[in-house]
Amino acid sequence: MPGPAPRAQLTLGSTTITYLPDGYGSHNPDVVFAGVDWDSRPGYLVDGELLLTFGSFLIQAAERNILVDLAVGKIDVEVPGYARLVGGTLQDNLAAEGLTADDIDTVVYTHLHLDHVGWTSDVAPLPTTPAAAAPTGLTFARARHLMSEAEWRHWSETIELGGPDRDVVLAPLTGVVEFVTDGEVLAPGVSVQFTAGHTPGHVAIVVRDPAGSSSEAVYLVGDILHSPAQILEPGLRFTSDHDPAAARAVRDRVLTLPDAIIGAGHFTDAVFGRVATDSNRRTWTPVDGA
Repeated sequence: MPGPAPRAQLTLGSTTITYLPDGYGSHNPDVVFAGVDWDSRPGYLVDGELLLTFGSFLIQAAERNILVDLAVGKIDVEVPGYARLVGGTLQDNLAAEGLTADDIDTVVYTHLHLDHVGWTSDVAPLPTTPAAAAPTGLTFARARHLMSEAEWRHWSETIELGGPDRDVVLAPLTGVVEFVTDGEVLAPGVSVQFTAGHTPGHVAIVVRDPAGSSSEAVYLVGDILHSPAQILEPGLRFTSDHDPAAARAVRDRVLTLPDAIIGAGHFTDAVFGRVATDSNRRTWTPVDGA
């Protein structure tokens, strides 16, 4: 039975990528994947709910400590008819790696949905109600905070369920946020790839061995993928895809990348894996370790 994905770590040469869990969400599958017959797709649901893991990826490269996404934050809330969202372990899992918030030099957001920005400030954003307190600062105050300009502009102009809270996410980032370009190098072997579709400014992070001793790359895909069910059926649309056609095109491209390990932070059981195609049928094989 699927469960929240645990800590996992990969090594590419001198670079390590560590998945740091923060929590999970138990979602109404008929809402997040509308029109899908889950009875004909056994093995994905837990007690009739679709479980999604929440967490961040820590990239350690060339004495740099980079966090990709900031998970859901310290919350335990029920959104009637949609999901129960539980989080709050990211800081503890970071400490288990021997790091504090002050050791993080870069935060890069794949996008700004609520479950990717939860530790932006010292107040966690809530999905349906305003925060009870005003934030006093950024959680990772010494870090650069990066995203695509299209993502920032979209959410600066748009208010919708699941988007970033203006008071506890956008306001603390105003005047601090920096914009990345497609292909920009964040550290040796670590680069940004624009992947708009799920949101207008969605990006993926690509990690390669900076020494070039391997052709393999790790793709941290953000919300290009939400469930292993989309490996077999990439046409399955997640409800919050901003541009479903573009999201599908990006998904198709990622699933056919050669020499790729995918890091899918919402997957259950294992977030790292390889996709193989045999007789036109794709399979997902989890990977953990060097």
